[in-house]
This record gives sequence, C-alpha cells and structure tokens, in this order.
Amino acid sequence: MRPTRSTSNFTRFAKWTSRMMGRPAAFAAAIAIIVLWAVTGPLFGFSDTWQLVINTGTTVITFLMVFLIQNTQNRDAEALQVKLDEVIRSIEGAHNALLDLEELDEHELDRIRFEYQKLAQRARRAMRQGKADTGVPDLGAHGAD
Repeated sequence: MRPTRSTSNFTRFAKWTSRMMGRPAAFAAAIAIIVLWAVTGPLFGFSDTWQLVINTGTTVITFLMVFLIQNTQNRDAEALQVKLDEVIRSIEGAHNALLDLEELDEHELDRIRFEYQKLAQRARRAMRQGKADTGVPDLGAHGAD
C-alpha cells in the first residue's frame, strides 16, 4: 500500500510557508523590514501611526504563523509517531501495546511510564554494581504487554 501525498491547498501552502520562513533569507527580510521601519521613524515623527504600523504588522503575521506552524508540527509529529510505531511493530519481542501510546488517556500513559522508570532505575543500580544494563528485561506484572 503506497501512501498518497496530500493535495490540500492549505497543506501545500503550510509546507511551502514553513520551508520559506525557516530560511536565512526570511530572517534577513524581517531584519530589513525592521531597519526600514526604524529609519522612517524620524520621517514620520515617531508618531503613534508609525508605531501602530509595526505593531499591527507583526501581530497579524505572528497570529497567522501560529496556525501554519501548528499545522506543520502536527503533521510532523504524526509522521514521527507512525515511524516509531513501525519500528516497534517490526522488532521481535517489542511490546506492541506501546504502539499508538499518544492516544491513551493520561492515567494509562502515566502507569506505563512508571513501569519504564522502574526499569531504568533497576538498570542504573545494576550498572553501579558493575553489571550490564543491556538485554530485554521483564517489565513486571503491570508492564505494557
């Protein structure tokens, strides 16, 4: 099964904007706009309108960028989760209950995290005693099986 590429105009726009705004040229353009605005201060007598122009412009751009960045972050996080799920699924002996953990409620996630914290503590104690911390130790009776 071959995944299909998203054809949503918003998705394409969000990806393109994210790529463009993350480049050094975008940062340089932002600096140039600020410098241009600052240089025009004396020309406009540092008026309230002059200040309002930069405040309004930066507020509107920031407001819109929040949504574009969130869209990109959500898509990247979902893709990463699917990749991690595939790694877990493909490793023999891995706990398949760990697939799709992000969908669990907070209580269940905390319970599983606690089991892994106990496992890490046991491994650190073993290392301090000169033992190896590798292998596939049991998670215990309340593990993520």
